Amino acid sequence: MTKVDTDNTEDITSDKNDVYHAPEWTKHVIWYQIFPERFRNGDPDNDPHREYVYGPEGWSVTSWTADWYAQTDWEKSLGDKFTDSIYHRRYGGDLQGIIDKLDYLQSLGIGGIYLNPIFDAVSLHKYDTSYYHHVDRFFGPDPKGDEEIMEQENPMDPSTWQWTSADRLFLKLIEEVHNRGMYIIIDGVFNHTGTEFWAFRDLVKHQEQSPFKDWYEVKSFRDEDSNIPFDYDGWWGHWSLPEFKEKDGTLIKPVREHIYAITRRWMDPDGDGDPSDGIDGWRLDVPEEIGKDFWREWNALVRDINPEAYTVGEIWTTKSKEWVSEDLFTAAMNYPFAKIVQSYMIDEDLTASEFLHELKKVRQKLPSEATMVMQNLMDSHDTPRLASMIVNPGREYNENGRPEHGFDVRKPTTEERRLQKLIALFQYTYIGAPMIFYGTEAGMWGAGDPDDRKPMVWPEFDYEPEKKHPLNKERTPDDNNFDNDLFSWYQRLGEIRNEHLAFQTGDFQPLNTDDNRNILAFARFLNLEKFGIVVINKSEEPQSIRIEIAPFELNETAVLKNCLTGRRVDLDKNEIELKLPPVSGAILMPEKQ
Repeated sequence: MTKVDTDNTEDITSDKNDVYHAPEWTKHVIWYQIFPERFRNGDPDNDPHREYVYGPEGWSVTSWTADWYAQTDWEKSLGDKFTDSIYHRRYGGDLQGIIDKLDYLQSLGIGGIYLNPIFDAVSLHKYDTSYYHHVDRFFGPDPKGDEEIMEQENPMDPSTWQWTSADRLFLKLIEEVHNRGMYIIIDGVFNHTGTEFWAFRDLVKHQEQSPFKDWYEVKSFRDEDSNIPFDYDGWWGHWSLPEFKEKDGTLIKPVREHIYAITRRWMDPDGDGDPSDGIDGWRLDVPEEIGKDFWREWNALVRDINPEAYTVGEIWTTKSKEWVSEDLFTAAMNYPFAKIVQSYMIDEDLTASEFLHELKKVRQKLPSEATMVMQNLMDSHDTPRLASMIVNPGREYNENGRPEHGFDVRKPTTEERRLQKLIALFQYTYIGAPMIFYGTEAGMWGAGDPDDRKPMVWPEFDYEPEKKHPLNKERTPDDNNFDNDLFSWYQRLGEIRNEHLAFQTGDFQPLNTDDNRNILAFARFLNLEKFGIVVINKSEEPQSIRIEIAPFELNETAVLKNCLTGRRVDLDKNEIELKLPPVSGAILMPEKQ
């Protein structure tokens, strides 16, 4: 048993950077990540058409409730493999669908929404931007009219920019979100564009004569006489994602100025100095691939527009310590957290004490306020689903997460769902901001891209069972409908976190670890009287657990109650004792009688 030691400054977070500031609101939200094309089709009249997505003869929008691995006739015309056609699919998700489901998100306790890219782009994922200053035409109500507006503008001149119907619908979404006391951030993809980006199209056409010849990392211009092709750097070798040129640790001035212009546009749409009608921040794609000088200048602009804006970098490693600071990002997507949780909870590569020690090492590298606002995710659009990580233990986080690598695509069992619930319990009570990938709370499962991007499972829809296998193997059909029990669990965790300030801004203190029995306990506390205690039994056996709660104080009329069951816990002087079933946990809070 480990006694609480309030003098142990290594366990309790302390100020390491007095200059760093995290906006107050970011300490109190539960995040929800939405992949717009796959969240909800709220307006079938704006669905993408065949010519725009380069679909084959007979192409049409895919049925929202169909078996994910079943191929239609037009898909079969592209090849026998599931992956031959999957990226040509569209399901018609749009902004109206998100607006329609804001009540659902509120019922889940969500306070902040992170949208994957919404800017105009050809692909389903929208990381191949065509226009930064416009929302994707198929996310709004009038795609054809929006295209006509775009053609009237000079993209280089913000004074010519107009508001499309999709832009205006996005501004309505922002308003609806804010009216509910919620916040919204969007993806900023500033390292690369798509080949349909207006400047790149001019470069392809005019080559060395293009005014945008210095915007991109061009290796060679086209010379037909010498048989030299046009060649350029694409992100990680993908020609569909041409990279902006970087010079002296930043992007060249015209590119910076364009990015700064669109930053102002979406953060202060009216341009009146009041950012309340704009987005509340940004998630930045692959920021490590652009120099820090650019990000310092950009973050300074963001905070000048809105001092309470939140910027979060996609940092996969513990290098987040180099990127989260007073002059760079507010936070990072906490992938190190996810990896450590997987190692302990799923792969069982760590003992309970090693688990807490690894988490402590990540905390110690950050300013104390930053530990409260890191996005503590388990899965995202770039990883297998959490449920499928549990089905496939013993794999490197986000590596080999595909069926062709032996990744099992079946639905989790009841026992595996129990582990998912325990992971969620820890995610919601550990220090930092929990972030849920759309559908994780509804029971969705899936391997890595593209299977992590299935259409959202909604309770009002009846979905076809998953019968097909991507490798044409035999498979037992899996029911693929909304999981009400799992949703209720996430809903309850959200209520607990939102009701108790200790789980939002409280310090973190380990209380008890027992490696042999695979149990652990910790406290989140504001002071010695306002605290919560979390107990986890990761073992496959029921456990009776005693925990010393000194120096936390309970007055004579107070007891500890398990928020998950409503049961009171006996207090024997400075110790509590409770029994936990296998793979389960408890959240204990003081309650006056």
